[in-house]
Amino acid sequence: MKRLLITGASGFLGWHICQIVKPEWEVYGTYFSHSLEIPSVNTIKVNLTDFQELKDIFNQINPAAVIHTAAHSQPNFCQTHPQESYKINVTASCNIAGLCADRAIPCAFTSTDLVFDGLNAPYKETDLVCPVSIYGEQKVKAETGMLERYPNTAVCRMPLMFGTATPTAKSFIQPFIETLQAGKELNLFIDEFRTPVSGTTAAKGLLLALEKVQGLIHLGGKERISRYDFGQLLVEVFQITGAKLQGCRQQDIKMAAPRPADVSLDSSKAFALGYEPLSVQEELAALATSQDHDSKN
Repeated sequence: MKRLLITGASGFLGWHICQIVKPEWEVYGTYFSHSLEIPSVNTIKVNLTDFQELKDIFNQINPAAVIHTAAHSQPNFCQTHPQESYKINVTASCNIAGLCADRAIPCAFTSTDLVFDGLNAPYKETDLVCPVSIYGEQKVKAETGMLERYPNTAVCRMPLMFGTATPTAKSFIQPFIETLQAGKELNLFIDEFRTPVSGTTAAKGLLLALEKVQGLIHLGGKERISRYDFGQLLVEVFQITGAKLQGCRQQDIKMAAPRPADVSLDSSKAFALGYEPLSVQEELAALATSQDHDSKN
């Protein structure tokens, strides 16, 4: 079997990719601070910001393809720790592209919808980037740097993602559900719009991109939805009784990193290649069913 190297296997998306690629590939997943074991996956601790260590891993594994998901992906953290986040988000990403170029192997990179300023959605791949946060800026630098080093890189702009909690990572819906089930008030933005997908759908999109895409691709969902409307669907699908859901505006909440209002992605290019996200309601229903099934086992 061919070897696939996945960076950031302990992250939410990396873990979901590991789950779906195991039948096709011999999988090697890297982690750094959160050690974990994934059945049928070789997990290895690597400091991706140490170029020698990174090079050694490529030489040891000799991968046939790479999916690079490892990052500091919390915008507020990047805003307050710009140098630390730059090392992994930009420098390591460019080095990975260079190592893939040396071997002429497929490389998929996870960028973000936050490369846009949120004023002209929905965004196509051809639209100009204009990030408003340091995290967005770093992802733009990584996109540019990786494509300069290796034009064959599939640069995948990912939307907001949700799904089952993994052994070492949660998605944003777990704290939402806990807050609502505890009978506490949950404030969600009525004026922030995204095109969310589940972690499983995003993982399938990345595999498709690894196989078929060189350059930029958007892997957003089929619907543009506000955080508040998403919360309402969550309450409905998970049947949370007495949920206290409150709408608020972005300006009401103080955060370190500025947030764009609407970074909905136009992903018609990916849909034409066979990328098939479900509706948000269907994605949530599938999650609710699998969690119900897990709690009964």
